[in-house]
Amino acid sequence: MAAKILPVVKLATKVTIAGGALYVAYGSGLLGSSEQGSVALGKAKAAIPPAVQEWMKYFGLEAQLPTIPTVEFSPVQTWNSGVRKTISTLSEAPTNAVGYTNQGFQYMKDLTK
Repeated sequence: MAAKILPVVKLATKVTIAGGALYVAYGSGLLGSSEQGSVALGKAKAAIPPAVQEWMKYFGLEAQLPTIPTVEFSPVQTWNSGVRKTISTLSEAPTNAVGYTNQGFQYMKDLTK
């Protein structure tokens, strides 16, 4: 009987952990807009180092954590610049293809002379 219950308990545990993680992610704003994600990232950066220090004191570990590097990074602006660059490249592709084709023909003509 226990052999039949163990797989069910394992599955229930996995589903509970996954559901809890999804609940916490949704509640903290990670699944919302990019602005909500940026706010959640700021909250995490503020909360994680003190929590780790407290855990290290609780377990008796005396290690110095490295400082978190400050990076001025805006996911919204980076995403927008990537989209702009991609669209610009795609819109210029026909013109560039004609130019490269002409250069190739000219190169071949110069080789046959």
